Amino acid sequence: MLAAHTGPTFSFEFFPPKNQEAAVQLYQTIKELEDYKPAFVSVTYGAGGSTRELTREVVMRIHEQTNLLTVAHLTCVKHTKEEIDHVLMRYAKAGVTAVLALRGDPPRDMPGYDRSQDAYQHAAGLVAAIRAFSSSGACPDPRGFAIGVAGFPEGHPEMPNRLLEMDYLKAKVDAGANYICTQLFFDNHAFFDYRERCALAGINVPILAGIMPITSLAGLYRMAELSGGTCFPARLLKALKRAGNDPEAIREVGIQYASAQCAELLDNGVDGIHFYTLNQSGATRRIYRNLGLKDSCQLMQANGTSQ
Repeated sequence: MLAAHTGPTFSFEFFPPKNQEAAVQLYQTIKELEDYKPAFVSVTYGAGGSTRELTREVVMRIHEQTNLLTVAHLTCVKHTKEEIDHVLMRYAKAGVTAVLALRGDPPRDMPGYDRSQDAYQHAAGLVAAIRAFSSSGACPDPRGFAIGVAGFPEGHPEMPNRLLEMDYLKAKVDAGANYICTQLFFDNHAFFDYRERCALAGINVPILAGIMPITSLAGLYRMAELSGGTCFPARLLKALKRAGNDPEAIREVGIQYASAQCAELLDNGVDGIHFYTLNQSGATRRIYRNLGLKDSCQLMQANGTSQ
């Protein structure tokens, strides 16, 4: 779908629930968002592979019980080649043939984790391994796995050399990645500049913009902690300051800001928008309404295409 350039896509990201209450919330969110006909949904993989089986469980439930195309996140950390092949084989046999290949964060309780013990120290190696697995004939889809990789419009927090960072991104694409999904950002100019730099580097795969609407001050600070290097523009911070300590006003500011971001991205030919939903549907559904959309297909039809 992305390779055909049939129009901008919308997609959603979920994470495995930690308890039964969270599971109820997640599957209710999936049910509410399924009607929006996203191009795909993805399921995250905890630091150090900590949610390995939970990720698979959620992926399989979505795959088996909905009509949604599901992308499984997969990381390098604490995995041998045999383990990676085993994960891919299980997905392939079940008909799940799309993954997001990531270097991944080390286990939270192992800050000095030695990545040299991993079969693949970088995402490019993991991408190459997935592509090789696909070429082996083990994948039932003759096209093999569809592979996404991460991109960082404002720079990876562990890579201050932005030129070298672009070389690493090019290596992931050259290894067989089909598309790039970016880290969350709040400054569209950073994304547009990143897209131009990718083109200059010869990176010509679709680039999906990662959007996470702010819905609380606690969420804002959590974003700042998890996405090191992300810029929070002054106009956004001023709007949040005017909202004071009113939770509803803060949520409204976040949704309106994200809606304006999405509108500008769409007006400037973005390949797709990937929503980090935090396992809740309300903000994403509001953004759809603010953009005048009923579902993702409506956007593609408006561009004279069909999914």
